[in-house]
Amino acid sequence: MAKTEQSLIVLDGRAEIADMKAVQYDIRNMIYTVRSQQIMIDYELAMLYGVETRVLNQAVKRNIERFPERFRFQLTKDEYENLISQFVISSLEEGKSDYGGRRKLPYVFTEQGIAMLASVLRSEVAVQTSIHIMDSFVEMRRFLANNALLFERISNVELKQLEYKRETDEKLGRIFDYISQNEESAQKIFFDGQIYDAFSLIVELIQKAEWEITLVDGYVDVKTLNLLAKKKEHVSVTIYTQKKTRLTNTDCDNFNAQYPSLEVKYVATFHDRFLIIDRETAYHVRASLKDAGKKCFGISLIQDEKIVRDILQRLKLETEERDEAV
Repeated sequence: MAKTEQSLIVLDGRAEIADMKAVQYDIRNMIYTVRSQQIMIDYELAMLYGVETRVLNQAVKRNIERFPERFRFQLTKDEYENLISQFVISSLEEGKSDYGGRRKLPYVFTEQGIAMLASVLRSEVAVQTSIHIMDSFVEMRRFLANNALLFERISNVELKQLEYKRETDEKLGRIFDYISQNEESAQKIFFDGQIYDAFSLIVELIQKAEWEITLVDGYVDVKTLNLLAKKKEHVSVTIYTQKKTRLTNTDCDNFNAQYPSLEVKYVATFHDRFLIIDRETAYHVRASLKDAGKKCFGISLIQDEKIVRDILQRLKLETEERDEAV
């Protein structure tokens, strides 16, 4: 950094050593907008003038008649916190200045107030610093004026983007609601060889159960139990199958020892397979669970609640008739 010129700033007859710091900073970054006015903060001005903040404000107070409210005013807490949140203000957050250390809310100066400072800080350095600052104000106004249309367009674009985002969020919300309510409406088709995909879907369906699984499948074995073992804890399972099933009492006992509870009942009047979750949601499975993916087959949601009730009622009647026959 180039060596800075040192000079004296006279404050009401008292001399203060000051550096020409204005040439070292981009003053435009120290100009903020508060109450629809462009302003600078007292401690950043003090830094530019090379004096303590309290000294600068004391000089102003001695000449307070030159600084009406439109030239100089104190920020409110909300105004200052808003500035702190939006800008990195000379790394002097919360009013802690290297040029005075005071913590109270800062004063700010409008362009007219800064021009008046040159008459209070009477020295060539003060004049030159004020000129640099005034030039920055003029440059900032010119920039804003030259880009007013651009800023207006940006604001309009931002408003349109916010409106588009709101409409998009609403549309996506409706789509997700529809999907959540109709996610099982489509049929699932698996071709031979898609064993993993078929098993993954069946496990996903099994894990939906909260308290009960009913499986109607004429051909079950240990592979079927391996799938049912993926159920949630405390979910009971009832299997309706044919008497000639390969599932043994030992297989069932072993399953119940680790994944209670399983009950096997025998029916001979069902050809197709059905997986019923919590006695409410039923799936028509066109292959035995143990053979899923070995050949082409489909799984579809039964959307008619009456059909689900009819299946459960028929299962109940079949097992009651069997028990009576025995």
